[in-house]
Amino acid sequence: MAENVLEFNDENFQSEVLDADVPVLVDFWAPWCGPCKMIAPTIDELANDFAGRVKIGKMNTDDNQQTPMNYNIQGIPTVLLFKGGEVVDKVVGVANKEKFSAVLDAQLG
Repeated sequence: MAENVLEFNDENFQSEVLDADVPVLVDFWAPWCGPCKMIAPTIDELANDFAGRVKIGKMNTDDNQQTPMNYNIQGIPTVLLFKGGEVVDKVVGVANKEKFSAVLDAQLG
């Protein structure tokens, strides 16, 4: 993981994501998930591109089951964008960097 990519878990989700004062992109993934590995470099790049403006992190759904259940995560990778504690956008499956950038730009605009 890139240095700007945070690690979210069931314990820190409230403070790191829901209470954040900037938009937060959360990548729900698992180590065995091939498509998750495909988007990992994109998530790393976004974390660098949007550093200081957006928090970007990952949540391992194998190690943290409560939060994915709370947000009805049924397939991974699922990427949720939170703003003000609410889900404002969702991308399921593999998407390119331009798609994620557009989602983030829309919330920063």
